[in-house]
Amino acid sequence: MALLKLTDICKDYQQGKEPVRVLKNVNLTVEEGEYLAIMGPSGSGKTTLMNIIGCLDVPTSGSYELDGRNLKDLSDDDLADIRNRQLGFVFQSFHLLPKMTALDNVALPLLYADVPLKERRERAAEALKSVGLEERMEFLPNQLSGGQCQRVAIARAMVTKPKLLLADEPTGALDTKSGNQIMEIFRRLSEEGMTILMITHEPAIAECADKTYRILDGELKAPEGGAVHEG
Repeated sequence: MALLKLTDICKDYQQGKEPVRVLKNVNLTVEEGEYLAIMGPSGSGKTTLMNIIGCLDVPTSGSYELDGRNLKDLSDDDLADIRNRQLGFVFQSFHLLPKMTALDNVALPLLYADVPLKERRERAAEALKSVGLEERMEFLPNQLSGGQCQRVAIARAMVTKPKLLLADEPTGALDTKSGNQIMEIFRRLSEEGMTILMITHEPAIAECADKTYRILDGELKAPEGGAVHEG
């Protein structure tokens, strides 16, 4: 079943008096359980595309369906609810709150979802155990390595049990060893059935996914032997 379907997505930004088209008729279908990478250089449109998929931005034109629901014309509150309940985010720069422990950082999305305190802490602890940080739950971000901070961010992304995990350059701020550890976690999540969409500019990281699309000048190219859009 298609979890995500983009049809002729375009995105324009105003520069001076003229609109500039950043995404050009992007078509993409992602099935449940797929592990995909979108690879492209700086300025190719990959982050803009990720922001639209993550409901952080809206397209100028085209159709976006998530889990069978067309997201066109939804309110900001509706999009925020989708982000919190159906999507998990992992960013290059972690975005952890510096004065909160690893446990409390992971539990934060559950607070926004009105989950009771006891359940929040139990689920956050379980998520941290799943990424190998059961001994670091009460540590602050500045007491953790970069790789450990990213594992906290992954636990936070997974604690709401999202339909789709979005990863934006998840190893960009890490050394090779830490980056490989993060990719091992993604592979395990994929094998457990999680749908993952990752953007990167690193070929070695893209190769960790099952299928790699390329984006250049706002146009998404299918993997060799594959189709970008499947009806």
